Amino acid sequence: MLSIPVVAVALAACAAQPVQRPGAVVAAPSAAGPGAAPRPLLGPDGKLRAALLLPLSGPHAAVGEALLNGAQLALFEHGAERIELLPKDTAGDPARAASAARAAIAEGAAIVLGPLFAQEAEAVAPVAGPAGVPVLAFTTDPAQARPGLWVLGFLPEPPVRRVVAAARAAGAERFAALVPENAYGRLVLDAYRRAVAEAGGVLVRQEIYPGSNPAPAVRRLANYEARRGPIDAQIRAARALGTAEGRRRAAQLQREARVPPPDFDALLLADGGEQLRAVAALLPFYDIDNPPVRILGTPLMAAMPDAGREPALVGAWYAAPDDQRRTAFEARYREAYGRVPPIVAGVAFDAAAIAVTLATEPGGPDLSPAALTQPQGFAGALGILRLMPDGTNRRGLSLMEVRRDGAIVIEPAPDRFDERVF
Repeated sequence: MLSIPVVAVALAACAAQPVQRPGAVVAAPSAAGPGAAPRPLLGPDGKLRAALLLPLSGPHAAVGEALLNGAQLALFEHGAERIELLPKDTAGDPARAASAARAAIAEGAAIVLGPLFAQEAEAVAPVAGPAGVPVLAFTTDPAQARPGLWVLGFLPEPPVRRVVAAARAAGAERFAALVPENAYGRLVLDAYRRAVAEAGGVLVRQEIYPGSNPAPAVRRLANYEARRGPIDAQIRAARALGTAEGRRRAAQLQREARVPPPDFDALLLADGGEQLRAVAALLPFYDIDNPPVRILGTPLMAAMPDAGREPALVGAWYAAPDDQRRTAFEARYREAYGRVPPIVAGVAFDAAAIAVTLATEPGGPDLSPAALTQPQGFAGALGILRLMPDGTNRRGLSLMEVRRDGAIVIEPAPDRFDERVF
């Protein structure tokens, strides 16, 4: 395994001292108010300090360790000569996260990487904002996005827009959605509504189901009684004749009659794991077949390498991080730390890599909103990444298709920001 030196993290003081370049930006205006003294970006040793707020203790300590490893790996690969990480334990608690941010800023942190959870990010924002310190949070909650606080986690909307655009390009016009009754399901459904409208499609059906029993929602979505009704009426009429021919006709209809397809071309499923399998298994029972209906998924399908074991999911499309970059990152992480990283470790890598990139700008370190939201974006462990002025992010995503023996890439992630980046 690689030996990642401690100098890549909090003890980076033993690295070579940087030479300040002409015209270097060494201070940023504070947001504390007009006339406030600017906060220096570099410490007395010429290093830019980045707070790293992580749950290093408590029930999420293992995730916190993976995040720390991802950030360390970014510094090891991109160079730690001009940046120092200040890891702080939040234990996943909003109050501790705010206190950790306050302490790190007092120690000279010019940027905050993390925290992980939405409530922590909400608590950190009023600490970092008035100090003029940008925050690159690891949460996936778009409600936390705002100017000055960027959400780097995988947001629901971009992958939804990606699959909707692909389905629309393949000829789908009428869309339906089947989502769980939880916060993620509601976020996905809202994103789906917008994506379908933007793509010029029509959302004709939507159903929300409780986790305990999705069958009634699937039946309603399928409009099963209306589609099956004419066939059942013919069977009853044939039996009512009371003749051998009538019985033969009823049996033939029972065997051979085909229920008409539903009134939608594409169906989004917003669940994962065993719950997704349970929902998918109900689809053919109510004559929702793929084809003619294209099944669309969320990145939760990426965590199901054996999704193809459920026949109803074979052929489903979903968007996921750049497959080549993700695989390469996982290999480097595994070599360094001896285990496969969770995907959020790549988010921490990206945050640290952005900090390193902006700390080593040719004209000197620059953490301004213009630098953070530069149109060309950044090349991250999980693909290209762009921070948007409203605090959200855009990522280059691969389009994947579920096969019986695993998922394949049917359209690779872009390597620059163009119309395929959502």
